[in-house]
Amino acid sequence: MAKKVVVVGGGWAGSAAALAARKAGCEVELFERADMLLGTGLVGGIMRNNGRFTATEEMLAMGGGDLFTVADENARHKNIEFPGHKHATLYDVALIEPAVRKALEKAGVKLHMHCRIKDIEKDGNRITKVVGEGHHGEPDVTATGDVFVDAAGTAGPQGNCMKYGNGCAMCVYRCPTFGPRFSIAAKAGVPEIMGQKADGTLGAMSGSCKLHKESLSHKITEELNRTGVVVVPIPDHLRKSMESLGQKACQQYALKEFAENVILLDTGHAKLMSAYYPLDILRQIPGFESARFEDPYSGGIGNSMRYLGMLPRDDTLKVEGLDNVFCGGEKAGLLVGHTEAIITGTLAGHNAARAAFGQEPVKLSESLACGDAIAHVRASMQTKEGLAKKYTFSGSVYFERMKEKNLYTTDVAAIQKRVADAGMTEFFAKALG
Repeated sequence: MAKKVVVVGGGWAGSAAALAARKAGCEVELFERADMLLGTGLVGGIMRNNGRFTATEEMLAMGGGDLFTVADENARHKNIEFPGHKHATLYDVALIEPAVRKALEKAGVKLHMHCRIKDIEKDGNRITKVVGEGHHGEPDVTATGDVFVDAAGTAGPQGNCMKYGNGCAMCVYRCPTFGPRFSIAAKAGVPEIMGQKADGTLGAMSGSCKLHKESLSHKITEELNRTGVVVVPIPDHLRKSMESLGQKACQQYALKEFAENVILLDTGHAKLMSAYYPLDILRQIPGFESARFEDPYSGGIGNSMRYLGMLPRDDTLKVEGLDNVFCGGEKAGLLVGHTEAIITGTLAGHNAARAAFGQEPVKLSESLACGDAIAHVRASMQTKEGLAKKYTFSGSVYFERMKEKNLYTTDVAAIQKRVADAGMTEFFAKALG
């Protein structure tokens, strides 16, 4: 009898989990509350910068790099540099979602789009069924499964942005349209964990905005399209203090250069590397006189608040307190970024398949950056100090750890050898049943 994995949440993590479980030999159904996959990936765009290059090549060597290949194939710019970051790839945010959806459909993943999970059924410590909302008079959609993956993210609903941020900024999460996130693990009784900022307040603000490229000066737009990066000095009388950068989820960008300059990246839109920017100040900077925000639409006031609903889990990404639920992406902890979501999602989906086939879930070797990061973040989150930090392959505290442990390299052959030495070459590519 076929084994089934049900994935809740279609961001980078959920999409990766679905692909991994499918490659392992399970039937897979994925529920996404919105009308598009990828979540923050719809407005993200940065891959392979700094230690993310190493982590990406590890996953490719392990046979779990399908989505990285899709991102590379839809890149606007490759091997670019901007302050604090080297060898970055910028994918096109307008093209990436259809490409990912095509990859999932080709793999045989059954997608339930615009279908927000609203309830579960359970038997003891096992979830047995999820119930999705029907729309326009249609009946609810239900799915039973052997194992489940919670990849519903940690942002929203609007009340959290009102309470912990600067209000609903009308961002890509689109809570007013599609409803808030729903954690199946939390519904099953697992207490969620809330991250903190350095000052002890809860949550973290998304780290960048999008400007409508055509609202910028011709000079800026031309340079952005040509090189992928534009750095514009902020006049002294307008310069922000560093304090505003402390709110960012993406602490790898809390650098002096980001306070003294407007830094733009070309992801299709003009990606503004700031959590938010008061519009009346932005328009005083040369070249930005007609600037308009693309996402969030109220990006002059605030941005989405995240890391308000993480789950306790072990290093196989199994959720503590439940026998058949794994988690990926932001649900799995304070790992920031698309690369990080793909890695945790892939491991969660693969281990969900292993559990479905009655096999023991696996940890990634800590001789690999991917495995070390998953284990290190779990351990760090057990402390109050650790809950106030954010971890990413691309900068801040974890990238420093990568370098200290000699895990960071751009030598692809060396990365492949490291994966081989760990016995994990093509690990995710093998069917289990």
